Parts: sequence; structure tokens; C-alpha cells
Amino acid sequence: MAAKQSAGVLVQYVAVRGDLWRVQKWPIGALIAQGCHATTAVLHTFVDDPNVREYLADVDHMHKVVLEASTFITCVVNDEADLLALASSLRGGEVDHKLWMEQPENIPTCLATKPYPKSCVQDYFKKFKLFK
Repeated sequence: MAAKQSAGVLVQYVAVRGDLWRVQKWPIGALIAQGCHATTAVLHTFVDDPNVREYLADVDHMHKVVLEASTFITCVVNDEADLLALASSLRGGEVDHKLWMEQPENIPTCLATKPYPKSCVQDYFKKFKLFK
């Protein structure tokens, strides 16, 4: 998916581990920071990509979809596993993204894609619910 695909509105997907606030009781602000880190990192990494340039050209009209990476069973292992499985699936589909690893703990907390036309990447995210 390295080539620009101009069909549709550009959307950036963000998947956050829900167990970090439900089970491990992280403050919601810390989770928001994880999403901010991941989105900033992926935009910086792919700054020269045509989709990223187009996305950033109109910052007042950016579209993001924030999802919770967790199964219906609240379990730390499953939630981390879901996030890692999503990252693996995206790599297999050549979808550019950033898996954010919280330091110094070195644990995966969040994943953000670079902006893509929604129709090109939405199938990877169908099993996840909007973050609430």
C-alpha cells in the first residue's frame, strides 16, 4: 500500500489497548498520550508520503478513528495479543503504521496508521470497537 490511493477521504486509524485503563487502571490522560505519541511518530516517519502531505495540508479537517484493541473478554494477555496481531496483519498487508512501545517498560500500548483512504484499510479494523 505504499502507492497513493486517492479514492475517498483520508483517515488515520488509532488502536489503543483498553485493558490498560480497565484492568491496569492507567489514567485516561496517559492513554491519550499514547495515541498522541503514535500518531505523531507515524506522521513524522512518513512525512514525505503523498497521503501524509495531503492529510496535513488541511489540519482543520483531519479524520481519525480511535478504536479499542481488546476482545470481549477483558484480559491483559488478549489485549496485548490483539494489538500485536493487528500490527502483524497490517505488516502483511503493507499498511504503514507505528506500534507505540511505552518505555522503559517496553510494552505495546497503541498503534496508529499513516493516513489512508478509509476504503483501503477499514477491513483491518472491523473487529474493533470505537474507544469509549
